[in-house]
Formats: sequence, structure tokens, C-alpha cells
Amino acid sequence: MSDAPAPEERLSYRLVTGPDDRSFCERVSTALAEGYVLHGSPAATSNGGKVIVAQALVLPAAIASADAAVATAVDDLESAGDDLEFDGEGHA
Repeated sequence: MSDAPAPEERLSYRLVTGPDDRSFCERVSTALAEGYVLHGSPAATSNGGKVIVAQALVLPAAIASADAAVATAVDDLESAGDDLEFDGEGHA
């Protein structure tokens, strides 16, 4: 039995934030090299002097898992067919 700590599990979702500089770009580039993909457009704001940016990153497996869950839910709704009734309550 090894006493070495277990490798840290990679998060499915990460939000990288920081000043819009080379360091920020390097952090995003490293995440891309580790298998993450960009999720959505970057966001930018100013804190009075510096531009602060944010970029969401996800692992492709997380996207596939979410897509599969949605597909299953849609299939379940379609197979319910006429058994589903809407009573006029709820929110759109």
C-alpha cells in the first residue's frame, strides 16, 4: 500500500480569472493543453485601471455527460406521449 496522496481529480468546470496579461493567457493555454475546451465567450471588465478577464473551461467528458442526460430526458418525455397533461400551472 502506498502512502502517496491520490492525484487530485480534475474539475469538470473551471473559471479562470485575472488581469488581461500574459499570465492569464498562459493559464488558459495550460488548461487547453490538459484537455479542457473553451466554454462560451470570455468576459471582461475593468476595476478602474486594469482589465480583468474570465474564461470558462470544461472537460469534453462533462459536455458529453450533460448532452446524454438531456437526450435521455427528451426521450422520456417523447415516450410518455399523450400520458402527459398540462394543468395550466407553472412557469415558462
